[in-house]
Amino acid sequence: MLRVVWSVDPVLLRIGSLQLRWYGVLFAAGILAAYRAGVRSFERAGGSAEEASRLLSYVVAGTIIGARLGHCLLYEPGYYVHHPLEILAVWRGGLASHGGVLGIALAVALFARRAGRPTLWLLDRVAVAAPIAAACIRVGNFFNSEIIGRPTTVPWAVVFARIDPLPRHPAMLYEALAYLAIFGVMWRLDRRSRLGERRGALLGVVLVLVFGFRFAIEFLKEPQEAFEHALPLDLGQFLSVPAVLIGLWLLATARRRSDAGARAPAKPA
Repeated sequence: MLRVVWSVDPVLLRIGSLQLRWYGVLFAAGILAAYRAGVRSFERAGGSAEEASRLLSYVVAGTIIGARLGHCLLYEPGYYVHHPLEILAVWRGGLASHGGVLGIALAVALFARRAGRPTLWLLDRVAVAAPIAAACIRVGNFFNSEIIGRPTTVPWAVVFARIDPLPRHPAMLYEALAYLAIFGVMWRLDRRSRLGERRGALLGVVLVLVFGFRFAIEFLKEPQEAFEHALPLDLGQFLSVPAVLIGLWLLATARRRSDAGARAPAKPA
């Protein structure tokens, strides 16, 4: 049976000791696409492009810091406790999406306090845009031949030649497609539904969908760390459960939260 053999160099361009990697390009493209979507969501909700631009720097910083700390403290704590300065070596890889989500939430809360906006109102705007960034990042993982799936005989299996000769589920592409579809759902809900009038509702939807799909797709992935082999579920699944529960709680309580007052002009942050 014909198999896709993936052996693309993750480095797009080399200039001396400097490297431009596909992952970095796709990460940046995802941030840009999410920013454009976020601007539209801000404007529909009564905010401005200028406010969205100010929030962007907070979100990017929260994403990188949170994702890096999440990887170091959750997946390899033993190593980084003894080599704490290595936490700063982001360019060597090692980002955890659950940590990135927590970092975004904290960054948005900080921005909200400075700008005089309700935190949930801002997080709803981020929720509309974030899935497109997540999709781009997972395509970046594909170029890195990382977060690979388990061996399989399905016709669309991919041989990640840089890893081994086994045909595997392209699990990162499954996630990318799921997040792209979720972005379409969020975009339509933001434009055509009244969920945006209840603070936290759009955030609840995206948490349930993103981490619900993440939980399911994890069954097709290889564990990222050795200790996960001894667990009934992998770490990504354990961390996805509270995110789904928070999303369900936000949806269940959204009717109590009016959007009144959220459209007032924000203060500079």
